[in-house]
Order: sequence, then C-alpha cells, then structure tokens
Amino acid sequence: MVHILGVNLRESHVARYALTSFYGIGHHTAHRLCARLQIHDKCKMKDLSPYQVTALASFLSSPSTSVTPPRYPLASSDFIPPSPNKSTQDLQSEFAALKAAQDQRKQKRARHSRASQQAASDPLKDLKIESELRRMIRENIGHQRMIGSYVGKRHAMHLPVRGQNTQSNAKTAKKLNQLDRY
Repeated sequence: MVHILGVNLRESHVARYALTSFYGIGHHTAHRLCARLQIHDKCKMKDLSPYQVTALASFLSSPSTSVTPPRYPLASSDFIPPSPNKSTQDLQSEFAALKAAQDQRKQKRARHSRASQQAASDPLKDLKIESELRRMIRENIGHQRMIGSYVGKRHAMHLPVRGQNTQSNAKTAKKLNQLDRY
C-alpha cells in the first residue's frame, strides 16, 4: 500500500481512481492531478516512481504554494524541425528571440483583458482536501446557523436542507444531520 497524507492507497488500483480516496477529490480533479504530475491514465499505484509519489504528496499537502508547471506549446501544423547541423548557440539565440516576442505579446494581451489572466490561472491552486475541507464545510454550516438563515435552521433541527420531502423520506437526513455541524 502507498501511504500519502494519512490515506492508504491500494497498489492494485489505477492511480487516477485511487486518488478519489481523498475526501474532496473526485474523478475530474484526480484526472487533472494525474495530468499535472505526468501520471498516465492507466498507471497503477505500484508502478509509480518514488519521484511521482513524492511529487503527489508534496502537491496535496500544500497545493497553493506548489510551483505551477511550465506550459509547453504544441507544434503547429506548419512546424519544420531545425536541421541537426545547426549549432546549439544558434538554436538558443533563436529560442530566446521567439520567447521575448511571445512575452511581449502576452504583456499586450494582459493589459487589454483581465479575462486572459483568469483563464491562465491554475484551477488546482485552491484545492482543499481532507481535514481542511471538512473544517471549511463545518464553518460554513456554523455561519448559516449563526446568521439564522433557513438553511441554518434546517441544519439545527436535523432536517433535510435542500428542499427534500420530509413526510416520507427524511429518515436518511435525520440520521446524517444528527451530528452537530457547527
């Protein structure tokens, strides 16, 4: 078994599905994590390298402080690879010139539009899992109860919160909402 942040992940499970064992990580987020850490979709937990396990544990422990991976553009359809006879210095100078032109274009776009900055933001930066997510949910419920909203009152009475029928099928909600969620 692979042990990451207090959660045991079976070695026979596919890594993408094993990540859903964490509270707060669903299939979509697990797929994004695997893509970010360059883990193949069909890779099992036992096949992960120690580097990948360490990278996964470090990212899940603090996603907001993790380094955003570089984005490499895909080659366009009219791309012609450089000839092998070119020197490395020539290739590096061409790359630096292309990079500078690309940075200038990015700066112009950033000045004109805030939407481009939001699209480039990392969706995994604000990922919350396990105890942090549970604490946030508990705080939200406590806030609803404190301000006296309808939802907070329903939580306090251990009744369904989202408009479900209470005459016949509220047994599950009454069972689950008995915990004091404050």
